[in-house]
Amino acid sequence: MHVPVLLNEVLKYLDPQANQNFIDATVGDGGHAKAILEKTAPNGKLIAIDRDIDSISRAKINLEEFGNRVVFANDSFGNILKIVEESGIGEIKGVVIDFGMSTGQLENSGKGFSFQKDEILDMRYDIRTPLTAEDILNDYGEAELFRIFKEFGEEPKARMVARAVAQARDRGRIKTTKELVAIIEKVIRRRGKIHPATKIFQALRIEVNGELAEIEKALADIPKILSGGGRAAFISFHSLEDRLVKNWSKDLSKENIIKILNKKPVVASAEEIKINPKSRSAKLRVIEKL
Repeated sequence: MHVPVLLNEVLKYLDPQANQNFIDATVGDGGHAKAILEKTAPNGKLIAIDRDIDSISRAKINLEEFGNRVVFANDSFGNILKIVEESGIGEIKGVVIDFGMSTGQLENSGKGFSFQKDEILDMRYDIRTPLTAEDILNDYGEAELFRIFKEFGEEPKARMVARAVAQARDRGRIKTTKELVAIIEKVIRRRGKIHPATKIFQALRIEVNGELAEIEKALADIPKILSGGGRAAFISFHSLEDRLVKNWSKDLSKENIIKILNKKPVVASAEEIKINPKSRSAKLRVIEKL
């Protein structure tokens, strides 16, 4: 089973107790959800949200033992308020949102999330999303590609990559991850552990799925769904996500709507990084509703 990132830290801050209700807004393979459900036995419920129907299918298998204590929603966490209202579940004591991708999505989706595999350039969490990464690469103007690579990927060589993509597609449509990686590697040389394609793939994934807009929608509704003293834990993997949560937390704490429980983000221990290298870039921020 997928190893959930910062699990002990999430449990420490959310402190789930018997019969309390929680939300895992990015359930993935169900790692965080399982640990929370064990703590909230015998009657605590959990709303398990994920845009990816394959993630929901895996989570249903992994959380089968909890029966009707789990309510599944194949939807975006941007719709968290509507999902809670429709669930009919009472007081919500805590929410966890892990903005990272599950191992299953990276390794088994076949949608081109990983630059280490040769797959189609899809990158949609939800197949109902109209736009694919292939559409963006082949149909967006060069200036728009530059903006996405710069803004969402924070890639210093964004302009050069955008130009290289525009030139390559003149010779034929770019359809696979392998083709895209070859274009990027001609422009960006590998330095250290980070693959040259990392930030470009990140930028495309964010654009395809409208990820930052969905985060903003969810943040706006978190105070509405939490009961007094309820907590929300956010795990981010790059600075754009972390910055959104950080600024939102600051604004709401000034208005005395929430309290920030950790001034500096919690990061993975050396032991966790050794077991799960993907946790290296994870940052956890936690708030409590006043």
